[in-house]
Amino acid sequence: MRRLAVFLCTLCLALPLMAADNAKPERKEQFGELTVHYNAFASSVLQPAIAEGEGLIRSKAQGVLTIAVLKSGKATPANVTGNVKDLTGREKTLTFKQSKDAVYYIAQFAVDPNASAIYTFTVNVKAGNEDAHSFSFNQEIYSGD
Repeated sequence: MRRLAVFLCTLCLALPLMAADNAKPERKEQFGELTVHYNAFASSVLQPAIAEGEGLIRSKAQGVLTIAVLKSGKATPANVTGNVKDLTGREKTLTFKQSKDAVYYIAQFAVDPNASAIYTFTVNVKAGNEDAHSFSFNQEIYSGD
């Protein structure tokens, strides 16, 4: 009985995470041989040295979107653009830069520093001579204490 209670409590705590984007729990999109991995989170969770090394601002008021592009399982350079929209409909163009240490792309964006909120991202990826691919996803960002 105790295991069932622990399981139900765990499930209740996990439901908001699943509700934010239950259609894509793997955080990836597949376009033929091209795979795009993505994740968004509050920049305050980054270790100071990592944030500094990538030129990112660690703050409860900043989020980070990371994009990794692989072709046939190998990292490949790409042109990445996109935007982020909050629940009020305010939209901001994302400016991506390539990581200094690997072939992945990073953009920062403003988040509400006092609460968690769901953001809608639209990402466009063009790798080499491939056609451009676009996808959207929702992500809840926990920026408060």
